[in-house]
Amino acid sequence: MPGDDGSHRTLITEALRALNIKRLVLALHDPSFPSEAEEELGRGSPCTAGGQRFLRFAAALGFNAVQLGPQGELSPDNPSPYDGALFARSTLSIALAPLTEPGRWGRLLSPETLAALVEAQAEVAGGGGRAKRFLRAHHRSAWVAQQRALAEAWETFQRERVSTSPDPSVLDLAARLSAFRRRHAGWLTREVLYDPLCTLHGDGHFLRWPQTLDQRLFAPARGEEVACLARVRELSAEHAGHAEAVAFQQLLAHEQHGALREVAAGIGLRLYGDLQVGMPPRDHWAYRALLLRDYRMGAPPSRTNPEGQPWGYPLLDPDQLRGAAGGFFRARIDKSLDEYDGLRVDHPHGLVDPWVYLDEAPDPGESVRRGARLFSSPALPDHPTLSRFAIAAPFQLDRGLPRHADAWVTSLSPTQVEQYAVLVDGLVSAARARGWEKADLAFEVLSTLPLPVRAALERHGLGRFRVTQKANLADPMDVYRSERAMPADWVMVGTHDTPSLWSVLDRWRAEKSVEAQAAYLAERVAPREDQVASLARALSRDQALLARAKFADLFASGAAHVSVFFADLLGMKEPYNQPGTVSDENWSLRVPRDYQQKYALQATRGAALDLPRVLAMALRARGAGASEERAALADKLMALPAAPPPVA
Repeated sequence: MPGDDGSHRTLITEALRALNIKRLVLALHDPSFPSEAEEELGRGSPCTAGGQRFLRFAAALGFNAVQLGPQGELSPDNPSPYDGALFARSTLSIALAPLTEPGRWGRLLSPETLAALVEAQAEVAGGGGRAKRFLRAHHRSAWVAQQRALAEAWETFQRERVSTSPDPSVLDLAARLSAFRRRHAGWLTREVLYDPLCTLHGDGHFLRWPQTLDQRLFAPARGEEVACLARVRELSAEHAGHAEAVAFQQLLAHEQHGALREVAAGIGLRLYGDLQVGMPPRDHWAYRALLLRDYRMGAPPSRTNPEGQPWGYPLLDPDQLRGAAGGFFRARIDKSLDEYDGLRVDHPHGLVDPWVYLDEAPDPGESVRRGARLFSSPALPDHPTLSRFAIAAPFQLDRGLPRHADAWVTSLSPTQVEQYAVLVDGLVSAARARGWEKADLAFEVLSTLPLPVRAALERHGLGRFRVTQKANLADPMDVYRSERAMPADWVMVGTHDTPSLWSVLDRWRAEKSVEAQAAYLAERVAPREDQVASLARALSRDQALLARAKFADLFASGAAHVSVFFADLLGMKEPYNQPGTVSDENWSLRVPRDYQQKYALQATRGAALDLPRVLAMALRARGAGASEERAALADKLMALPAAPPPVA
């Protein structure tokens, strides 16, 4: 590998194997990737040269997988990847520099246009030096700039393919475009009509359009079927040029993602996608006929969000799960399985037994707190509609508990478990058919694990997430404590929805809880019992050592899968997302352009993840099964620098 003599990664891989770690995953979303100066448009992408250089950096450090966020098409007003389209890929992640060069896509974009857009984005980002300007993504301005560039690429393509001496690469691209439109016609036909109708009706959400056929174009009321079909044909003819332009952009996005997978595979990285539970307005409109009326999905009250969260996401109609709605879900997972090497399954409760609340309630917050489980609510007086969907029987409920409690459902028969697990079964079956392992599926189960969800996962030997920064040290049975992790689980210090470890360390210091944390971690990673007390004292005095122990706790936990969020890797204190809030800062934190130099310095100082020394500590921990071989490997790791040589 360029920039790596092999010894660093070889020893890291050997240590992971000794600790029975199958996956060491680096997690970051597309906007967070760094860009090279000449391609900087204010938002990152793994498809850019800067993004791929960062992937090589991750591989050189010893990671064997990268967890991306959802990569669906986004609106200009909402940067949340969890509100992106379910089928259409984000055109914001198309790398523009390759479009300026001869090759697979021809020279569709002039270098001068790209340079002008880069310069304009530098002005939008403001002062502070060119590198500091892009510590945050600038979603809206990047969206505008990307659309300008892609519009020029489309115009060039149209002009070149009908010229008297067209570039052979353009002709080949035209043939691929035709094949792409045929293959993806099922979702493209709907996708291409939504934006023109938003423009026509002056609103980006179809529920605020006038009550006309356009609002229910793909979910006609009885007697409207012929009229809706005629309207679809009329709109398709009227916007045929737009439809081809959208397909062209989607082809570029899909082909560049395919090329990215080849790059990742070549450097030993698996790419994990993110199967989001939410559905954005464009897909809600397009597949409304498959969705449940009157109810929306949210998050119930929990230890993280005691008030719950009214997400507003629509739900698949339970009556159609073994029919058209089930076919829609299979199409989603088939596309995801085709495009990634692994999947993070977002909020799997939504696949098994979602928390639902009434859609038309005047106060969504109060409504979500008064909600119920879709399939576990027989004979509830305030939700009589849900009785017909109930799988659990009344005698199987503990009505002395809140409805959202994990123990609300007390028992289930094998037949009932099979009913709850229909979507999980379909996902796992499709993954196995492609040769995937259990390690290729990560189910994001956090603080709550109701019996139906637990039973659905146990059918397939699947684990949960253990976010160790959330561990309650006063409760030996707390789900986030690392000693409770099983091999099937995924452990991490934090996620994209939590503060970084480096921010948490400051909070522990301010809350005067460092000694308790140090005592707990010393019990977890001290090499011998007689060293626990002295290590606890050292951890309480040395914040860098405390951070190392917190990371080592992951690898000594017994879980076979470890995930590290990029801010935790790099020693960044800024938050990436604060759940339940709306802010321009959310979804915008980026890897700094000079990350290699900063990381080497920070990791050496103990202010970023020093993986060799973390693994050495884990290998020496009592629970890891110390041996002479492990001790020798730990010594070799301690001799390594914190960071390998810089990658080109």
